[in-house]
Amino acid sequence: MGYAKKRIGRNGKPRYTAVYADLRGSERSAGTFGSERAADKAWQNAEAELRQGRVGDPARGRQTFRKYVEERWLPNHVLEPTTREKYTYYLGAYIFPVFGPMRMTDIFPEHIREWIARMQREGQSAWTIQYCKTSILSSIFTTALNDQVTHIHPCRGVKIPTVPATVRTIITPEQFEVLYAALPDAGTQLLVETAIESGLRWGELAELRVRDLDLATRMLTVSRKVIEVNREFHPDGRRFLVKLYPKDKEYRRLKLSPQIAAKLKSYITARGLGPDGLLFSRRAAVPASLCVVPEPGVVGFTEPNDAGRRYRHGTLSAYNAGACRCPHCRRAFADYRAQRRAAGGATPRPPHWADGDEHIGRNWFRRMIWHPACEAAGLTELPRFHDLRHSHASWLLAGGADLQVVKERLGHGSIMTTQRYLHTLPDADETAVEAFTRIRSRSAKPAARRPRRSA
Repeated sequence: MGYAKKRIGRNGKPRYTAVYADLRGSERSAGTFGSERAADKAWQNAEAELRQGRVGDPARGRQTFRKYVEERWLPNHVLEPTTREKYTYYLGAYIFPVFGPMRMTDIFPEHIREWIARMQREGQSAWTIQYCKTSILSSIFTTALNDQVTHIHPCRGVKIPTVPATVRTIITPEQFEVLYAALPDAGTQLLVETAIESGLRWGELAELRVRDLDLATRMLTVSRKVIEVNREFHPDGRRFLVKLYPKDKEYRRLKLSPQIAAKLKSYITARGLGPDGLLFSRRAAVPASLCVVPEPGVVGFTEPNDAGRRYRHGTLSAYNAGACRCPHCRRAFADYRAQRRAAGGATPRPPHWADGDEHIGRNWFRRMIWHPACEAAGLTELPRFHDLRHSHASWLLAGGADLQVVKERLGHGSIMTTQRYLHTLPDADETAVEAFTRIRSRSAKPAARRPRRSA
């Protein structure tokens, strides 16, 4: 129960502070008044509003946006590790510089509109603005409103630029054959062929294990996926995190073709993989064998440089001044850099499998395998690896597969998503073009003359 606390003001007259207890039992002030009667009325009104759930701590709204997000919202908000990593980046890059020092109660819709206009002037994409406003800011202020930190939701009613729909890239069977031949080895060829045959997402494909494949029935079970995150956001400080559910939160089973099942069986047997072994992994490289480095005087001299000078192979002078890149000179320069790093206390970055994890990194595969193969195949617009999944759905529907079967095979939450892959191959509209041409060409045919009647 509240009360009126008496004190003497600077003018020597009594002042009365209305004191009430909040939901946690802490004493809060409802204001200071010149009469005890007014103070009693204030704390009684505060308690009445408290019982109705309409009163919070006013001091909470005076905290800065950055403090609320970093100390309250982000640590206690349930987020996937990849989402938390993405939120942290966008908050630091686009949101904190503007709203960070502002108090929570001082942020109004007009400030959100000004921020959106500023983002547009700086050339940020419509997708970035939508993600920051809809996914991050709106979530923050929804939580703040529910927790009575703020009394309004400044994101409501604020419009954002239209995000244009991206055009799906569908790889045709002819393009896939050229791309398949451009891949560097049989292992990557099998990985890409499994992707186009199954339509799996990258995280699902990279986490496939031998036990997920029933070779007798050719049934593949998709029940996990692996995500790649910054070590700061991994619970154990590692690079890869295995989640016990795919993107749609449900496992699914699909059947593979006989030819890809046979290839996978031969691959598993040749590699000697056990039930828990990853089907596709980036195994640790075999340590290179030691070799004898000859003395600099034995390997001779470099070719004359622009100044006509020659240098002994296997020396820093030959590498720098002589611009020689033979194995001996490169080894000398590498040893020099290693010594400098060691003297400075630096340690080389360990390989990603140093913690016993052999998952293939998405970025590594894209840069080292996928993009070079696409360029070698002569594809004008470099497709993403995820476009293999789009192509899988398009091939199935173009071949007459049932729409519901394709939906369940891909793990789509809605059949409307699956319908987007109808008529996406380049030759899908050929029948429509032929029908249009037949009708239009009628005007080019000479009209038949009617026979004249005899008089």
